[in-house]
Amino acid sequence: MSSAPPLPLPVSVVGLGADGWAGLTAAARSALTGAEVLIGGPRQLDLLPAGDCAGERVAWPSPLRPAVPKLMAEHSGRRIAVLASGDPMFYGIGRALAEELGPDGLRIHPHPSSVSYACARLGWPVEDTEVVTVVGRPVARLAAALYEGRRVLVLSAGAVTPNEIAALLRERGFGPSRMRVLEQLGSEREDTYGGLAESWEHPPGDPLNVVAVECRRDRDSAVPRLGATPGLPDTAYEHDGQLTKRHVRAATLCALAPAPGELLWDIGGGSGSIGIEWMRTHPSCRAVAVERVPERAARITRNAAALGVPGLRVVTGAAPAALAGLPAPDAVFIGGGLTAAGLLDAAWAALAPGGRLVVNTVTLESEAVLTERYRRHGGDLVKLAVAHAAAVGGFTGWRQAMPVTQWTVTKPWPRPDAPPAQDRNEEYEEEDQTT
Repeated sequence: MSSAPPLPLPVSVVGLGADGWAGLTAAARSALTGAEVLIGGPRQLDLLPAGDCAGERVAWPSPLRPAVPKLMAEHSGRRIAVLASGDPMFYGIGRALAEELGPDGLRIHPHPSSVSYACARLGWPVEDTEVVTVVGRPVARLAAALYEGRRVLVLSAGAVTPNEIAALLRERGFGPSRMRVLEQLGSEREDTYGGLAESWEHPPGDPLNVVAVECRRDRDSAVPRLGATPGLPDTAYEHDGQLTKRHVRAATLCALAPAPGELLWDIGGGSGSIGIEWMRTHPSCRAVAVERVPERAARITRNAAALGVPGLRVVTGAAPAALAGLPAPDAVFIGGGLTAAGLLDAAWAALAPGGRLVVNTVTLESEAVLTERYRRHGGDLVKLAVAHAAAVGGFTGWRQAMPVTQWTVTKPWPRPDAPPAQDRNEEYEEEDQTT
């Protein structure tokens, strides 16, 4: 007979709505009545009838995520049921459990999410509705989703969230937007109230709510209109002159080629524009801005919040020393400090094969460094020049901005037959001697 240990019992994850026990399927009820351990938030646990659900009740501690492996280990071998709000895999505990136990270790019983309920009440197509969660996250995240005519559902963090949303809408030039607060969706106590953000005066209501926003921009607002692509107006940023200007910025983001989930190092952050617009391309994009001047580092943080990406990480310090310990990047942008000893080497070493490096410079000294690296690693070396129409006496002429030299290179994948880097350099030296 086999002496292999028994396989761990799968964990049941049951989505629970505001309608509680009455809204559960027969399969979900069976998972809860048969559980020896019931884990959830206090509000969720209180929705279960004591007579039917006799398992030991365990409330999630705070912070929740670090507690997941500990609780799973403590109750290993017992029938565990975890309670989730609505759909466990939509901004729910299901994600953490799947990461910890794997999909085969779970039996998930989803419930309609608050988004499904809200769209049903509002008559909004789910696929055309933007969803932003501010549960455990700054309300400033909403700013990145504000576009004329868009419909946005905000997963609220509590009773005061609607007031915070109204204040943000007014601040970002969207005061005419219509807001509706949907409370206790799916329960007998469901309620809805609304109004315009610019005149919002409702007191805090039920903490279990979702906020629907129909975006309308104030045509007279001093806040510049923002598009969905890189190259935001320079006036969108607070800066002291250390700003990658709009047209060069758009070309730089094009060269960096952000993709969902990727991480950027923005070295010499200045005003943070490259890292900010990298993160605005997709909600899952991440960035670290490295800036040696504390005042500028603080300014980057303010710009990131104002433009809807408060998750931008800002590291105050001089590169390359400040790069130590940072998570490995998918792309690196260097916009300042290029001549610092070891900076380019550190950036290149940090990139995995397939990672992109983009460097901008305006000085001859830094251009010489880029020329040498271009000779060594290849890539694209381009000169970006932009001119703006400006008054010349009583006429109009072109005023040339300082040209920017840009080097873009992708770190190659190693080939088994490729010679070591030093041998390649020796080949270059021999070519130089023969020409």
